[in-house]
Amino acid sequence: MAKYRIAWMPGDGIGKDVIDAARLVLDAMKFDAEYVPCDIGWEFWCNEGNALPDRTVKALQGTTCGLFGAITSKPQDDAKLELAPGLKDKGLVYFSPIVKLRQMFNLHTNMRPCKSYPGNPLNYRGTALANPSGGEIPIDQVVFRENTEGMYGGIEFHPIPESVYTALCANPKMKPWKDKGLENLALSTRIVSIQGCTNICRQAFEYAKKTGRKRVTLVEKPNVLRETGGMMTRVFRKMAEEYKGAGIWADEANIDAICMWMFKNPQDYSVLVAENMFGDIVSDLCAGLVGGLGFAPSANLGDKYAVFEPTHGSAPKYAGQYKVNPIAMLLTVRMMFDWLGDGNGGGGPAEKQLSARLESAIARVVKEGKVRTYDMGGKSSTLDVAKEIARYAAA
Repeated sequence: MAKYRIAWMPGDGIGKDVIDAARLVLDAMKFDAEYVPCDIGWEFWCNEGNALPDRTVKALQGTTCGLFGAITSKPQDDAKLELAPGLKDKGLVYFSPIVKLRQMFNLHTNMRPCKSYPGNPLNYRGTALANPSGGEIPIDQVVFRENTEGMYGGIEFHPIPESVYTALCANPKMKPWKDKGLENLALSTRIVSIQGCTNICRQAFEYAKKTGRKRVTLVEKPNVLRETGGMMTRVFRKMAEEYKGAGIWADEANIDAICMWMFKNPQDYSVLVAENMFGDIVSDLCAGLVGGLGFAPSANLGDKYAVFEPTHGSAPKYAGQYKVNPIAMLLTVRMMFDWLGDGNGGGGPAEKQLSARLESAIARVVKEGKVRTYDMGGKSSTLDVAKEIARYAAA
């Protein structure tokens, strides 16, 4: 019997390509796991009206954690157009299956590390000018993104119900939209809770303390989003006081300003914490500094379960071509090893060693530069890169 049961969720688009690359490396490393196939993604929305079938939810409940490739998501009107003919008049509403997974399993923390590896031709080089010794200044940032609330909570209205409209009109700031007609208005909510803010800030500070990082930066916009941003800021400041003794410097930046400062001085930032949408935005910026989304892994972490996925989307135009960079997916596997090794999945030192071996193999292949996908200026396939990494990481 295998030590772990891993929910195997290719998704669609290039999700299938990169998860094939992951399996190649996992097998080479002799990872002791049973892989449980799980249906998720656009195909199941189109043919069944549900991108996250109930059978998948049931299967996930019997696994240690999940490994996920990528999914296609489209606006509501486009999603309805692609439903099978027999499903088009049933009032079905598309909802991102990965967002649903995060909420259903309370995967409250989205952790997105972005690290530059020497020799990557796509590393951001603007800071090299500021390095007296020459060469690149290493970038090593980790974004902690609240994963279940905020602007991505999915509570939206169109048209706006009469009861909601009446409540909104009690606020004098509603004047510009009053009497425009409910059909002419759409509403997306940004709901945050003390519990959600506290948890994500705690995760960021604990990670900094555990790993010896000395700066935690809150990314918000409380000068405009006064209530929701104000709540997150108050929680962050209170928690910063708790961690002063750990020698951690806590500071704050508006979402717009941080995009400029990180582009100018990316080496200054270490741990960043944000609500759902702002965390999504700033983590893509971080990824751009270290080579793009082909180098950006992530982990959706809960108290009892976790789902690991690369940050990139499904890139349908490349699906099945085995052209894209698999390193984000392989760094995601590394995050899975770390989570298992920390004890949440019942592992220990052996899984931490797998993590170290895999990262070392990735760094070596990047530095050597002999096997590269098209985004790095090479001609190698997704599986070619995976095979080269597997060669160095093999048991």
